[in-house]
Amino acid sequence: MSGSAPSDGLIDPRDPLERQNEKLRKITDALMRRVEQGSDGLGAAFAQFQRAALLEEEVTARTRELGRALDLLNASNARLAEANRETEAARRNLTNAIETVQEGFALFSAEEELVLSNSRFGLHMPDIRDKMQPGLRFSDYVELVSRSQFLALSEGETPEKWAARRMERHQDRHVIFNARMVWNRWVQVSEHRTPDGGTVILQTDVTDIMRLERRERDRMLDTQAKLIRATLDHLDQGVCIFDDQARLVGWNQRAGELLSLPVGKLRMGASFAALFERFRDEVRFSGDTTAETIADWVRMAASRPALSFEMHHHNGRLLTASAQEMPDRGFVMSFSDVSAERAAVQAVYEANERLEQRVIERTLELEDALSEAERANASKSRFVAAASHDLLQPLSAAKLYVGSALAEAGDAKTQSVLSRAGNALNAVEHILGALLDISKLDSGQAGVHLGQVHLGRMLAQLCDELAPQAEAKGLHLRLVGCDVTVQSDATYLRRILQNLIGNAVRYTQRGKVLVGVRRQGANLRVEVHDTGPGIPADQQELIFKEFHRGSGTSSAAEGLGLGLAIVDRACAVLNHPLTLHSEPGRGTCFAVEVPVSARRLPDVPAPAKGTEHPATADTQLEDMVVLLVEKDQALRDALSTTMEQWGVIVWLATDLDSAQQQQAEFGIAPDAVIAGQTLRDGQNGAELIQHIRQAHGALPACLVSGRGTDADGPDAGGPDQAQSSTETAPPITVLHKPLSITALHHFLLETYQQVQRR
Repeated sequence: MSGSAPSDGLIDPRDPLERQNEKLRKITDALMRRVEQGSDGLGAAFAQFQRAALLEEEVTARTRELGRALDLLNASNARLAEANRETEAARRNLTNAIETVQEGFALFSAEEELVLSNSRFGLHMPDIRDKMQPGLRFSDYVELVSRSQFLALSEGETPEKWAARRMERHQDRHVIFNARMVWNRWVQVSEHRTPDGGTVILQTDVTDIMRLERRERDRMLDTQAKLIRATLDHLDQGVCIFDDQARLVGWNQRAGELLSLPVGKLRMGASFAALFERFRDEVRFSGDTTAETIADWVRMAASRPALSFEMHHHNGRLLTASAQEMPDRGFVMSFSDVSAERAAVQAVYEANERLEQRVIERTLELEDALSEAERANASKSRFVAAASHDLLQPLSAAKLYVGSALAEAGDAKTQSVLSRAGNALNAVEHILGALLDISKLDSGQAGVHLGQVHLGRMLAQLCDELAPQAEAKGLHLRLVGCDVTVQSDATYLRRILQNLIGNAVRYTQRGKVLVGVRRQGANLRVEVHDTGPGIPADQQELIFKEFHRGSGTSSAAEGLGLGLAIVDRACAVLNHPLTLHSEPGRGTCFAVEVPVSARRLPDVPAPAKGTEHPATADTQLEDMVVLLVEKDQALRDALSTTMEQWGVIVWLATDLDSAQQQQAEFGIAPDAVIAGQTLRDGQNGAELIQHIRQAHGALPACLVSGRGTDADGPDAGGPDQAQSSTETAPPITVLHKPLSITALHHFLLETYQQVQRR
């Protein structure tokens, strides 16, 4: 044991293997020399020799282990080198791959640092392109972009605001937006998150797409402008349209003819003051209207009321004019030549006076001749009354005139233009009416008049109106009828059901629409089912908001997405619960609960189906006498013109006094009365009808209801029935603005048949 200590001290395991082998060889040599030098130390030397042999074996074993370890290390190094080569090859392949991408590409790590990008990234911003190097932080990248001289900021926007909004959008997992560059170029930026929290950015040049969209938009605007121009040129009235700066932006040739203005004066951008100065000295205004009155109206800062006046031109023409403000503070002026009509009225009036004189002279000669003369005089008086109105047509009466012109148009081109003009007017009236309904419902000014409504008749009329639209799409529109009277506001209930059924037809592309009624305790549940695309659960609350439109193919002319907003508000005002059940891909069901009325209305035959423009020569209505009481001259003229085309003799009045004067002058009662909802001096049309009925019996009567007063309900598009003040008098038929020619014709035809039966 003592002999091993030196060896252990001489051999340090921490020495390299070669050093240990060298020491062992030296020890072996020393031991061999000691054995040879003395016999007395033979035993100890042999023991040392044995130990040396053992050490040599141990060294050999360790050498072999070290060799194996070196072999393993060399193999590991080889595999590591191969992995490094593969990694570098993969990196080169990735770099080459993203370089082939046509868009700018950049990858940011989860630590918001730029890892790599291709040569197209930032190519549209040469001033910062060289700074897009690996290690660039995302916030620094946004800062560079916001201050690039090639980024076109919108008016009033600063680089700081742009960068703040960009970093705010960076919080989303997916971001897509268009950035406008200088020289009218556009870049679409798409930003997406990677699974490990990194960010990938793609930059795509969409300049050609944006320019194509703009050209298409300009083309559509040009088409609309041509349509408006064609509509204006086909009007018999002169029309001038001014913007909010009183500059001319639209007109027709008839305006220059009526005002005797040179062609060069009517040009785009011409000021109203310059045009007015040109012809104000050539006309003489009637009544209280002066040139200053018109100039002050144009300069008025507050909302301008409608203005109507007459002008006597020095060339002998008598012009009636109407000025109306538009929502954008611009205004429209229209002019009509009524010289021939006024001359005809005067001539007929003089002829009537002569006829009356002759009748008076022959009164004592023959009683039969007197009777004949009185009938002739009455006929002439009716003719005078029918021809004495002014043909002023404001824009509010354009629909009636276009409808009448379409009925008389001979060639297909004229019919096509008039039909498109009528469709445009219908779309504008529908949109404005919906906006007004929304405003009234939201402001709490909507007047609700609860009464008895025959639900089955109303549903049948609505389905009849929408049947052509459903048939055109190949839909099966089915009504499960009922004979029940409910308690509701007729106009609002009609608008609710009209919107629900109309939406079902509009958004259903194939299949059917089912309208039915279920008993729900003391209420009736009106259900509208369709097989349309359905409404996702996350959209079912949004569809009742203003301007939200479904995913159907309806155009903007069919509405602005206000139908269901009106339904929701009207149901709330009427306290009619509204429910919705829908499954995407299978269809939708809207349901409205309405209380059942204790009383039942008498049966009234539903209007017969017909076209929107009945024939102008209607011999069934010839010589029928109608008293028309309406304060608005434009609507009064449009109604009288339409009814005269059907052969009706129209007496015109503006209030109760003028209506009584007409009856006193002619000495006979009219066959029917048509009165506006509101008349002059605050008079009410329903009250006027009751006064006339008290004097002449239960005459058939029609009330023209608008939307401008609290008493008016929403546009129903068809006739309703208002209760009369007496049990024996027939109900007052209610026609809503904008008036339907079909509904008006049906009322007159039904009234004429009643007169014939009497």
